[in-house]
Amino acid sequence: MSKRTWQPKRKKRLRVHGFLKRMASPGGKNVIKARRAKGRKNLTVSVGKK
Repeated sequence: MSKRTWQPKRKKRLRVHGFLKRMASPGGKNVIKARRAKGRKNLTVSVGKK
């Protein structure tokens, strides 16, 4: 039996999908811009407190 693919890690989630990562590339900036234009409440993923 293979291992499940979702092994949640807070730090990994932010480093891969976080705001700073999005702003680091032109494509990511487009993502933020599109989500702002659409009126999204959450622009990027966030990690809640423990």
